Amino acid sequence: MNTRRDFLQKLTLSAVSLPFLSFRNIVKTGDSSPGKLPAAAGADTGERSYDGPMLRVAIMGLGGYGTRVAEAMRSCTRAKLVGVISGTPSKIVNWRSKYGIPEKNCYNYQNFDAIKDNPDIDAVYVITPNGLHHDQVIRVARAGKHVICEKPMALNAKQGQEMVDACRKAGVKLLVGYRMHFEPKTLEIIRQRNAGDFGKIKFFQGLSGFIIGDPTQWRLNKELAGGGSMMDIGIYSINGSRYMVGEDPVWVTAQETKTDRVKFKEGVDETIQFQLGFPGGAVASCLSTYSMNNLDSFFLDGDQGFAELKPATGYGPIEGRTSKGELNQPHVTHQTVQMDRMSGILLAGEQPPIPVDGVEAVKDLKIIDAIYLAAATGKKVALAL
Repeated sequence: MNTRRDFLQKLTLSAVSLPFLSFRNIVKTGDSSPGKLPAAAGADTGERSYDGPMLRVAIMGLGGYGTRVAEAMRSCTRAKLVGVISGTPSKIVNWRSKYGIPEKNCYNYQNFDAIKDNPDIDAVYVITPNGLHHDQVIRVARAGKHVICEKPMALNAKQGQEMVDACRKAGVKLLVGYRMHFEPKTLEIIRQRNAGDFGKIKFFQGLSGFIIGDPTQWRLNKELAGGGSMMDIGIYSINGSRYMVGEDPVWVTAQETKTDRVKFKEGVDETIQFQLGFPGGAVASCLSTYSMNNLDSFFLDGDQGFAELKPATGYGPIEGRTSKGELNQPHVTHQTVQMDRMSGILLAGEQPPIPVDGVEAVKDLKIIDAIYLAAATGKKVALAL
């Protein structure tokens, strides 16, 4: 996967046409008081201002991806970084200075329940290791704040459902960081599929992998990661198979390969191939790995056409083509678009083109559970999503 800092820079959204929001990401001078959005120019006709609510976000977990989201949010027009939650005091000091965060909006992992008394924070984006998501999301929900959680949402479907239930009980919304659900080329393929351009869908291939580095990192720790490549990169092919085919699978088979048992200890998968069957007759063949580079592609085939994305899920630019020709939608910073769209979902009740809520995430977790079971037993596992 490409993780260069270049993709954090602000990129134009002026030419983007998405079936969700239509204003441009160009901020003008205007009211930027809490709860208000600065005026912005319209995307389609002349000068038009938007004066709706601003989603005020605290990021929990100030590591590499948390930083990527924070940088992308500099260009948001509907969401603003206003708080941080971290177990490292020095990071809090640095972020306060870099992003202008007031001291009263800074918390650690022991005291962040106190956000319930902070009216200046609307939502918390949980960007911590997978094994911490369950308890942290439930605590945020009990504090009465909306939650955005990175994927995979939990270690298994049972945990995921408990998180969904806790948020529902608390009366808050739970979203998951499915940034590709707002990516323009991805959405164009889905539009073409829905229009029948590919005919009956027959086959999907998803390849997701890279060679992982530092063997001491949390992604190779069973307790923190919940597994290995499947819990990090494999979920892209799982979720991608569903939104590309347009159905939920009904069965799964899987095979695991492990070549380095020192680096990939028990319970930490190195490479898993898995197959999915869909109710309409389509099948998927996917690969998740931590030991091969150059694997980031989706291919969808129907009896009247095809679609391909390569790279399919990296930070950008995404490249793609279909049987109708090259996809030329401009690159956008995924996390900027994601956070603006999620503001609309959380504060204005807008509906995304593809679901990004906790229920969607539980489906992916059920598939992951089934993949691990199928790989361990060698049997086909039925799915009921």
